[in-house]
Amino acid sequence: MLALPKRAAMLVTGIAAVGLSACTPTPASHQDETILVLSRADYVSRLHGFWLGQSIGNWTGLVTEMDKIGGDGPHGVFYTRADWGQPDQPAIWGEGQPSDISPVIDFVLRRPGETWGADDDTDIEYLYQEALYHSDATALTGEMIRDAWLTHIYDEREETPYGRDGEVWQNYLWVSNQRAHELMLEGVIPPATGNAQYNPHTDMIDAQLTTEIFGLYAPGRPDIARELGHLPVQTTARGAAEDAALFYITLHALAARSEPGTAMAEQVRAMAFQARETLRDDDYPAAMFDFVAAAHASGQPWEDTRDALYERYQVRGEDGYDISERGLYCNGCFASGINFGASLISLFYGEGDIRETIRIATLAGWDSDNPAATWGGLLGFMLGRDGVEAAFGMPLSEEFDIHRTRRSFPNSGRDTFTAMAEKGQAITERVVLTRLGGRLSDDGLSWIIPMPGPTEPRDG
Repeated sequence: MLALPKRAAMLVTGIAAVGLSACTPTPASHQDETILVLSRADYVSRLHGFWLGQSIGNWTGLVTEMDKIGGDGPHGVFYTRADWGQPDQPAIWGEGQPSDISPVIDFVLRRPGETWGADDDTDIEYLYQEALYHSDATALTGEMIRDAWLTHIYDEREETPYGRDGEVWQNYLWVSNQRAHELMLEGVIPPATGNAQYNPHTDMIDAQLTTEIFGLYAPGRPDIARELGHLPVQTTARGAAEDAALFYITLHALAARSEPGTAMAEQVRAMAFQARETLRDDDYPAAMFDFVAAAHASGQPWEDTRDALYERYQVRGEDGYDISERGLYCNGCFASGINFGASLISLFYGEGDIRETIRIATLAGWDSDNPAATWGGLLGFMLGRDGVEAAFGMPLSEEFDIHRTRRSFPNSGRDTFTAMAEKGQAITERVVLTRLGGRLSDDGLSWIIPMPGPTEPRDG
């Protein structure tokens, strides 16, 4: 083993245990520098795990999406852990019918020979990655985002392959994403599409489920990750919803610094509290974080915490959460805030176990596929492809169909997680070498990335 500075070795030693290796010593003049050493090949496996875990969470969560949102009637009787494996109950739009994905609440898995379909938790990230990969850039511009959206997303006013959705055609966009797309069609360029003057939905959930991947392009550097993700987030979000999306990006950037040999629960909790530092203390995302973290630490069951979250925010409107006062459809069940709070419940109580985290997210309520997909992707990245398959005890498909929801991609929209991961790795390498001050090891197998010291500012 080549010599490394003591502080760097703490990161490198832990990482090496899961396939990351240190290949080149730090120059003597930089003996106090902390560095992160990442295997380039291992990063492909981790990105594969991200897409796979995200798809598992997405499709499992879709079974219960909007089944339970609070209020009167059956939709206000929340699921508990006892409902896992039991018949699915109708969503608010279900007309008395359970999900057509699965008649019971259980993991939705695709085996080799089957195909994962795109959904709004994966397809916008997919087109962002394609736009970055083919541009040789490290960050998207407003024009790049507009062009990608207009090229690959159907206009709901024109016929689509998915049939009608009320008075318009189905194009798999909703609330803030849909309004942003309408504005782009009118010639508006992001970030103006996320300006509340033009878009009344900028405190909805949209940005939280379309931008997490930017954290993975800046491994170990959440400050740079937030820079990369800032414009995509502002395409549809402002205020607290923007802060929640950047919190997710921060967690994904921190995931590259996780230390094997340390319990996953401990790692996830430490990452969450570090990401908490990015939230403004005077707004409700921070209050929600503190509320859920305290409830988890007290040993309170996750169902009780979920019920208390509902009462505190959707009923009493504490900590400045005013969504319920607006008379929105389904009491703002698509809002960033209540879904951010629910996501924190599954993150804390899942304790780093991908199966348990997705299970709780699926049962917690509201827009359940979104937190299930977010944490499935985060933990899938930490585990890598093999780790995800081991967690579910079987080989899983890597086939992906982006044309389930989008259009105009090569090969009739058929892709694989391996190819998607390789493109993500190429983008990450650009960021590492040009934005993070990193370099390749002498043998070309690893990235060597300097990490900011404790006295350096958190954000640029």
